[in-house]
Amino acid sequence: MPATAAKAIAAITGGSGSIDVTVLADSASSGSSQTPECDVFMGLSGVNSCTTDVVTSATDGNNAQVNTDVRNAEFVYFAGGNQCVYASWKGTSLQSSVQSVVAKGGGSGGGSAGHHINSAVVYDACTASTDSATALADPYDRSVTFTTGMFAWPNYADTINDSHFVTRDRMGRTMAFVARAVKDGLTTSGKAWGVGVEQGGGSLFLDKNGLATLSGSDAYVVLGDHQPEQAAPGKPLTYSNFKIWHLTAGQTFDFKDRPTCGYYTRSVTNGTPDANLYSGTPVTDCGGGGGTGTGSSFTETEPNDSTGTANDLTGLTYPATVTGSMKSASDRDYYKLSLTSGQTATVTCTVPAAYDADLYFLNANGSTLTRSVNDGKGAGESLSWKATSSGTYYADLEAYSGSGSAAYSCGITKS
Repeated sequence: MPATAAKAIAAITGGSGSIDVTVLADSASSGSSQTPECDVFMGLSGVNSCTTDVVTSATDGNNAQVNTDVRNAEFVYFAGGNQCVYASWKGTSLQSSVQSVVAKGGGSGGGSAGHHINSAVVYDACTASTDSATALADPYDRSVTFTTGMFAWPNYADTINDSHFVTRDRMGRTMAFVARAVKDGLTTSGKAWGVGVEQGGGSLFLDKNGLATLSGSDAYVVLGDHQPEQAAPGKPLTYSNFKIWHLTAGQTFDFKDRPTCGYYTRSVTNGTPDANLYSGTPVTDCGGGGGTGTGSSFTETEPNDSTGTANDLTGLTYPATVTGSMKSASDRDYYKLSLTSGQTATVTCTVPAAYDADLYFLNANGSTLTRSVNDGKGAGESLSWKATSSGTYYADLEAYSGSGSAAYSCGITKS
């Protein structure tokens, strides 16, 4: 915790001044100190005060003094313990108070259970704690339960945190969590990102721009970007090609502009995961992120059916021409490009008479910014978007009706 806490303090203060910290715990400490987390914080430069509040139930979430302590703080730290207790604060004043700290430029974090509660989808363990074997054998086991809508921190959407990751062999259960989130629509993008951090000093610091830096032991990011082949109550999980990024001390992961390369893949078949879950050779030629093209011409390469596997157009010379086809009635072709603030992208697609396709323009989070949905097979599509900030954007051509090998052609300009 100390290294990551120091980064958080520096980020909040800008390198000068001091902050007040509030620690939230689900039970009183059983150790020699009643305030072990505050003991650590008070040993760090830039901390003015630290208060520990023990909040044991949902009712306590409306305690006036606790909420005052939190709202007066610049950093809230959730202690280890039972994340189900933390999840019970959903809907209380305390949930809003913690959100207010981040909204004013402060931070939120935690260890173990405190790490769990800070993800977009929370494995709450409210009925029982699960392990990898149980969750893979049945991802709908009674021990696999979630809370959503607790916190939605900037640039951290669609995540499911896990802790004590390698020591307690939790890769398998995180895979089950990710598959469940995708299958049940618990995330907003049709995909889910498990974030597992090892015990023994491992911690991630997420800055205001979405860049996470690992201090201490290993961390893993586990992406599920398609529907499970099998995920149903009472049946073992089958899921092909989880994408896994392995971080070691000092390495970073960009949660705002999430990478499409540098992962290794592992699968689960009838509840049995592949060997060597915690190591693999990173992929550097990422298929869907590639495609073929030189200069101003580009030909699509499947799979490119999501933002995570989008064909990368960032190295082309513009104006550029992209060709591809709607190979099935559910085909989606995503293309990644970058714009600077104030720059306008215009995409104009000629669609063959074999099918009807619709055109969308998305931001880095996969949200639709504008679209063109002219009716009829062979109807062309065209749109423009002026970027209000520099970053990654996606053009998405989707089959509406029909399919075939006949090629569409999209011209893309930047101005």
